[in-house]
Amino acid sequence: MTPLNEQAYQHLQKLIIQGEFEYNKIYSETKLSRELGISRTPFRDAVHRLAQEGYIDIIPSKGFMLHQLTRQDIDETFQVRSALECYCTLAITKAHKNRSVKKLLKELRMLTDILKEIMDSGGSIEEFCEYDFQYHTKIIDYSENRQFVSIFATFKYRMRKLAELSLAHEGRMQDTYEEHLAIVEAMENNDTEHIYEITLAHMNTARKINLDDL
Repeated sequence: MTPLNEQAYQHLQKLIIQGEFEYNKIYSETKLSRELGISRTPFRDAVHRLAQEGYIDIIPSKGFMLHQLTRQDIDETFQVRSALECYCTLAITKAHKNRSVKKLLKELRMLTDILKEIMDSGGSIEEFCEYDFQYHTKIIDYSENRQFVSIFATFKYRMRKLAELSLAHEGRMQDTYEEHLAIVEAMENNDTEHIYEITLAHMNTARKINLDDL
């Protein structure tokens, strides 16, 4: 059976992702925990976890509000992503002959193809984001570094939110697809000289779009 604090976390996370909460509005922990039928302690644990992951801001003695992304949030998110993903794509490129890498590259190719299909068929940003996130997650997971995976998961909400915002710009889906393709091709071709810069360029382009939107 799922622990109560995990049930509360999943419930609140779903409500936030689905846009059920409004910005600049304070929500009562007491009221929401009563509606969910979960006692205050496990509910509060869920709230603190969501705050740590950047979903909400806790307002002492009042409740919580949706967190509005700041310039610092954007910079920190892309700095973490760049550090992790540039390291991982370089490591994958160096090991391009390994059977496990070949399998990974096929999966990344498949995901890249799906992104193109979504784009060409006029698919939703949400759907594009889902496969975009799978693409980047596979690159991190290949490292088998539990700390990398844990840190990446912590930034999941911010990464998805920022991706949705940047993809709303005309032509960004096409550019994202082409950037993903360039990363895969560089890894396939053992391009250790350029893979770091190619991966970093992908991060910096999205980062600039998000910062310009502020």
